[in-house]
Amino acid sequence: MLTKGDDGFMGIINPMSLRQLVVIITGICLFPFLVSACNKSSPVSTGYPSETVAIASSTYTIEPTRTVVPSTATPVPMAAIVNGAGITLTEFQAEAARYEASSTITGTILASDTNTIVLNELIDQTLMAQAAAEDGYTVDDTLIKTRIEALETKLGGSEALKAWQSDHGYSSEAFSSALERAIAAAWMRDQIITAVPETAEQVHILQILLLTQQEADQAYASLESGTDFLDLAAKYDPLTNGDLGWFPRGYLSDAAIEEAAFQLHDGEYSAVIHTPVGYHILYLLERDSQHPLQPDARRALQVKALQDWISQRRENSQIQVLVP
Repeated sequence: MLTKGDDGFMGIINPMSLRQLVVIITGICLFPFLVSACNKSSPVSTGYPSETVAIASSTYTIEPTRTVVPSTATPVPMAAIVNGAGITLTEFQAEAARYEASSTITGTILASDTNTIVLNELIDQTLMAQAAAEDGYTVDDTLIKTRIEALETKLGGSEALKAWQSDHGYSSEAFSSALERAIAAAWMRDQIITAVPETAEQVHILQILLLTQQEADQAYASLESGTDFLDLAAKYDPLTNGDLGWFPRGYLSDAAIEEAAFQLHDGEYSAVIHTPVGYHILYLLERDSQHPLQPDARRALQVKALQDWISQRRENSQIQVLVP
């Protein structure tokens, strides 16, 4: 059968998106945050020697005016800067460590570099939080408090949460700040995916799928000689009669199949289409300009909508990556 699109919701960005954005909106997700600490230096003297000047018979010692250099905060190392907003190196490294640890526990095989996955997730989350602010969304203190209380309950109390923060070197302020960002990002995500309509132009397709070019050519020749497509499809696939069901644009994993399907007219079959799966002949059973989307199809379109939004936002943003 033809492989359909990924119906894993929020596979957008990467595996972390669902874990951080979806779970954290329920108030039960823990992930590391940066402690925003600044080391202040003591006032520094000029170091100039005193000057001795003779006036009449008296000698006066004139102390120079000492310039007091204001103490400055030690710059916090950053992993990336997104439209002027920093993602700290501490937060990035801690999240990368947690991601690897969770992958080890669950037996997940990392498909690509952990650092790349984690940094992209944090960048995408920052972009969504910034967009939420632009749309007027704010995370009030009550919501932050509610989420923190939920985390405390899950961990076993406020002292347990403080211990967790202390173990990772994070302040309560930094924890709340990053939680605020995650909630705002989740809100923006929801605006994007709920904007996907519940109906769309769709086609109802049957197919004959064969393993070799020779078989496909024989089947096509049989159709050309007048064999009914439905009868032939039932011969090759008696279980489903080759029925792929309804699907919209952007749902199938193979663009060639989708393009051919939407070019057909009612009752028309396609030429032989070769894909990695095999050799396909498609038949358009019916078409509907506003057909209700099945849940898996709508999820696929929502994933695509979020991916497209992120791509566009990245193109229009200033993103500086500061780690290898």
